[in-house]
Amino acid sequence: MNYTITITETQKKAMEYVAADVDTWITNFTEVRANQAIQEIVSLLVAHCNANSIALAVGQDLQVDQAYKLGIVKSGADRNAEAEELENV
Repeated sequence: MNYTITITETQKKAMEYVAADVDTWITNFTEVRANQAIQEIVSLLVAHCNANSIALAVGQDLQVDQAYKLGIVKSGADRNAEAEELENV
């Protein structure tokens, strides 16, 4: 999947100061953070499945899907929408 970001010229210069290759740095950061999130999700799923005698899906892709389907995790957008709804009550 590809994402495009837009930064100012000043932000680009600042990133060039801290990274030898800005594109590689952004890609690496995103991949590392996504992999951390996968591990967090799988850990939550395994604990939930063990506590509730639910068969665990096989493979990380299916496990992440299972965690969403079971409502163990929600997207950040969904969590933000729920928080806004609570604020407006």
